[in-house]
Amino acid sequence: MSDAGAPSVARPKRADAQRNEETLLAAAAAVFVKSGVEAPIRDIATQAGVGTATIYRHFPTRADLILAVYRHQVDALAEAGPALLASSTSPHAALKQWISLFVDFLVTKHGLAGVLQSDDPCFDPLHTYFLDRLLPVCTQLLETAADSGEIRPDLDAYELMRGVGGLCAGAGNNPRYDARRLVDILIAGLRRD
Repeated sequence: MSDAGAPSVARPKRADAQRNEETLLAAAAAVFVKSGVEAPIRDIATQAGVGTATIYRHFPTRADLILAVYRHQVDALAEAGPALLASSTSPHAALKQWISLFVDFLVTKHGLAGVLQSDDPCFDPLHTYFLDRLLPVCTQLLETAADSGEIRPDLDAYELMRGVGGLCAGAGNNPRYDARRLVDILIAGLRRD
């Protein structure tokens, strides 16, 4: 509370501070994909071109960094949906492009899978955050494509996202398993006959 009794409002980050944080998150995401979430902080610092103290100043714990990377990537995926609807040649094309980004997101999250299934309660809200941010976007994409007559109208966003997730998880370490190809077949099958 301020001296006048009014609630204090958090100041938005300066543009340079926002850019710095985004650089750190991008570096951490790249290192997590390559080496897993237990990668040394010095590797993330090197990737970002900063010292380890800078990372700890922004993210005091590894859990803080993991949460921030995950949320940042979920937010980017959520923001991509409306942008793709506005710029794509058709609603089905927007849906297909968004699902491709969703596949990229899921495939790169294998390093986070263990963390997300850990007993650490700080990670519990991530699944809810994921659904709260992405389910409305997928619903909008499906409804817009259905309204345009490109796809069947009886599709459920949650089922589609679970189906895509299942196809992505099925790969394991099998080099012959092509999740992206299977997801493309699934998305092609949404078309109206």
